[in-house]
Amino acid sequence: MPAVPFKLRTYTPEDFETLYAIDQVCYEPAVAYSRRELQNYLRFPGAECVIAEAAARPGNRRRSHSVGFVLTAREDDWGYIITMDVLAKHRRRGIASALLAEAERRLAAQGVREIELETAVNNQAAITFWKEHGYAAQGVVEGYYPGGVDAFRMHKSLPS
Repeated sequence: MPAVPFKLRTYTPEDFETLYAIDQVCYEPAVAYSRRELQNYLRFPGAECVIAEAAARPGNRRRSHSVGFVLTAREDDWGYIITMDVLAKHRRRGIASALLAEAERRLAAQGVREIELETAVNNQAAITFWKEHGYAAQGVVEGYYPGGVDAFRMHKSLPS
């Protein structure tokens, strides 16, 4: 299937239900955020959310639709990637890389120099993605995910 053009934009409150639905299908039920959790993360001081929208194919009545998002938070020179979600049928098209680049750009513009995140130790695709984008494991958080799955704490320094 050919790549569908996409654009990035900033989250608005009207996007909430769509983001919630995306998160529900991107993660197993025990890991996906509840409505309350996602709302709370979006309200964190320093939180920012970037959405990827795919353009409709010719003949499709919908103009565009959300296919993924990245949610970050920051405090002073420290940033954190809360979640990155891309719908399965839109993966491997550069959307996650574009979302990450935009999130890092925005964080750096606000003075962030260090970014952290967690990813499951058994999610090889995610580990590979993060490493390809300059993140390195800085340790393991035992029992981070439901069911006792450990997580790698990953870190990246942004250029000054």
